[in-house]
Amino acid sequence: MSAYTGVDYFGIDGLLTDEERLVRDTVRAFVDGEVIPVIDEAARDGRFPRELVPGLAELGLLGASLTGYGLPGLGAVAYGLVMQELERGDSALRSFVSVQGALAMFAIHRYGSDEQKERWLPPMGRGEAIGCFGLTEPDFGSNPGGMLTRARRDGPDWILSGTKRWITSGSVADVAVVWAQTEMGVAGFLVEAGEPGFTATDMTGKWSLRASVTSELHLADVRLPDAARLPGAQGLRAPLGCLTQARYGISWGAIGAASACYETALSYAGSRIQFSRPIAGYQLVQAKLAEMITGITTSQLLALQLGRLKDQGAMRPQQVSMAKRHNVAHALWTARTARDILGANGVVDEYPVFRHMANLESVSTYEGTHDIHTLILGQDVTGLAAFD
Repeated sequence: MSAYTGVDYFGIDGLLTDEERLVRDTVRAFVDGEVIPVIDEAARDGRFPRELVPGLAELGLLGASLTGYGLPGLGAVAYGLVMQELERGDSALRSFVSVQGALAMFAIHRYGSDEQKERWLPPMGRGEAIGCFGLTEPDFGSNPGGMLTRARRDGPDWILSGTKRWITSGSVADVAVVWAQTEMGVAGFLVEAGEPGFTATDMTGKWSLRASVTSELHLADVRLPDAARLPGAQGLRAPLGCLTQARYGISWGAIGAASACYETALSYAGSRIQFSRPIAGYQLVQAKLAEMITGITTSQLLALQLGRLKDQGAMRPQQVSMAKRHNVAHALWTARTARDILGANGVVDEYPVFRHMANLESVSTYEGTHDIHTLILGQDVTGLAAFD
């Protein structure tokens, strides 16, 4: 089988630096050699392929965009290309890396004390410690400000009570970044696995992200010292700042999933004979392929410029919303359309299309739904909020 060369209709490869291409190609080879051979079985079994974590760490992909503490400090575009290639393998793997680096590690790196950073960032970067990010609750997803988890002072300590749901890596995490309401507003806390009153249970029955650990966190009067609080996190802007980092990576990751589906559909259509010719020779199929490649190219240009803005310190959260909204929506449409082109073969795991399609249903929902990002853009361009 020939090496994967990527989807590049507009010569975007020429807009990348040598370092960015090297990073992309290195992760691409890892995905081809290590991820794709095992991911179908892992998804079929509903199992996170934890055996891949040492390889991810060896390549410096855990906390790749962060600096110091032995972390690579990749530029925004290089980091985005990492997310793109990982999600070409599977959304679950990109989700793990994204939660580890852009949510848990980023929160500690941005808002933690020096002691917290020294304690957690080096082992998390080496894959020796796993983190998770506890923001979403059973009744509060799109409106995190309504969270019911509470942290109250009790002498020098804090007492945390509440439940978090849909938490990637929750039951395998060594440390959870948990967000809670306090008298001073929203605050973040580092809750270590094994703390009395803290439990994590796996959520089962998923048809999406089957190769990912998804958990519910339960905090029943968990007592923590003030040293467990993230001192730099004050108010809801802190967790939302973490989400901006994760959404940025998702906007790139969706391109990888879309590319995998497009190339599968293109190859299949060229070899599947119906009536007098390959189905790629019929107008309806060509129209679908044309829309696929146009949307992927648009997504690539959006993500690339977003990355350049991020590297310049000029990126706005609303621009991230546009990229996440567009790129995920088109990736999901591409996956569904590729499934249509493959016909009955589109539902079997001999091809990656249905797995990507099911995963993207979750990617479309988490880190802000399509509709929520629509309203973020609407407020930005009109100056009027329409959330209530």
